[in-house]
Amino acid sequence: MELPKIENPDRYVDLYIVDFGDHSGVGFTAQEAAELLESEKFKNVKVYRIYNAYPDGKMELKGVPNQTFQLEAGMFFYEFDETTAQDDFKRLVKSAVGDAPPARAKVHFARYNGEKFVTALIFPAEYNGQFGRWLLDIGYKTAGPAEGGTEAVKRYYMDAPQVLQRHQLFTQQSFKSKTGKELLAMTKMAVVR
Repeated sequence: MELPKIENPDRYVDLYIVDFGDHSGVGFTAQEAAELLESEKFKNVKVYRIYNAYPDGKMELKGVPNQTFQLEAGMFFYEFDETTAQDDFKRLVKSAVGDAPPARAKVHFARYNGEKFVTALIFPAEYNGQFGRWLLDIGYKTAGPAEGGTEAVKRYYMDAPQVLQRHQLFTQQSFKSKTGKELLAMTKMAVVR
């Protein structure tokens, strides 16, 4: 895969490179990469996340399996005390207001058969690493056990705990994602932003 020379490469960290086979495009958002993969024409492209960039233009990439863009990942923070669990939920929501998460996400405060409670943070799987970093950056900690990943989300949906409260988190994106004809035009560009 041959990439163009990139100026200010650090602004591309956490964006994506799409390898179309005969050429590549640098600077797609996760939402744009997901939309491309949903189309019949681009369902087999290769996608890489830019996770580090250097002043000389070199970038560290990580391949992202295409199915990742179809999945949800999450973090689940468990407590046996309802008051503590509710405080965990409120702290997470309040933290997201002051320091926006890396992507749109949902937060649930739920009860499992009266035995335990969970604060569930569910988001698009392609942002798994960024959400882990965000939780560390905001200093979010709980006292009880925690688990995460795509399988944990599947179990949560299968267990169907009683959702007592829910909240939608929104991001402050650096780049507005393009769709439709604008996105299709971007597939012919070497640098899309």
